[in-house]
Amino acid sequence: MSWDEIEPDVSIPEDRKRDDLDILIARTFSTENGQKVLAWLRETYLENPSWQPGAESSYGFYREGQNAVIRDIEKRIKRIKE
Repeated sequence: MSWDEIEPDVSIPEDRKRDDLDILIARTFSTENGQKVLAWLRETYLENPSWQPGAESSYGFYREGQNAVIRDIEKRIKRIKE
């Protein structure tokens, strides 16, 4: 085996990619404007019912998907602060 046959592993580990994304999200939402957007997202989506009696069940699944995005953003911000 020669040095020419050795290829360096330049891939970024998955947990490092996740950490970098957490940092980017925390920076984005730590600004005054970012805080306003996050508050609006929370008020508009997360703090409203996901489903109401008589509505199609698929609407509840759809709404929970929206809520999951906001929860993920908040989880990533919290993870960086810890």
